[in-house]
Amino acid sequence: MAWVTGSSRGIGRVVADHLASLGAAVVVHGTSAHSTRAFGEAESLAAVAEAIAQANGVDVLPVFGDLGDEGRVAALVSSIHARFGRVDILVNCAGGDVGTLGVTAPNAGSPAHNDALNISVADLRVVLERNLITHVLPCRAIAPQMMARRSGWIVNIGSIAGLRGADSEATYRTAKAAVHEYTRCLAAQLRPYNVYVNAVAPGGVITPRFVVRRGVTEQQKVKDGTLDRYGWPLEIAHAVAFLATGASSFISGQILRVDGGGQLWPA
Repeated sequence: MAWVTGSSRGIGRVVADHLASLGAAVVVHGTSAHSTRAFGEAESLAAVAEAIAQANGVDVLPVFGDLGDEGRVAALVSSIHARFGRVDILVNCAGGDVGTLGVTAPNAGSPAHNDALNISVADLRVVLERNLITHVLPCRAIAPQMMARRSGWIVNIGSIAGLRGADSEATYRTAKAAVHEYTRCLAAQLRPYNVYVNAVAPGGVITPRFVVRRGVTEQQKVKDGTLDRYGWPLEIAHAVAFLATGASSFISGQILRVDGGGQLWPA
């Protein structure tokens, strides 16, 4: 059974659908019951769950709430356990370079003055919480049960932005770098318990929000023939599935770039 946070839309939704296609029961999650509407991807989280269930013939539970709220995370985990009994795979996909105004604000919610010095403190706190704390709290809630069973897979979604400094999106880059390091630290702690912890670091991946936020270059909007192109959500889903199954049976604590070879220096 797999819980994919941030799966109401975008990469997370495709990850959830792909894991369901492999036979996993799935929990899909969004910030709200209708966070799916932000870029026209679905009418509701319930509709996403129904579509995945019908397409793959598996049990799918929709849950929603702020993963930066420890009490809300505990409530979500209780509802998941009531339905499925356990979480075998945790994929932390919630995140994004989104400030206080949310994803429906101009520029798809990316903060104003989005650099290392001029971002507002309010936006700084929101971006850090949205991208780091939303990974940490689900891990804190789920990992102890995996440790007790001596079985489980955790895959965090980082970003190549967290592997390179730049004068833009500084807080987002910092948060994703922290996700990468948290992944390594958690992997070290869970290693004796046979629990795998890895991260996937996507490059530019075409989703509805990506198109609104950045626009696209048409010649890079292809699916084969060159690696000098955008990625597609299913390519991220394939990497997640690799890290969440026995195919990666001796791999933990790693940050896997999925960017077509765009970054070729050591992590």
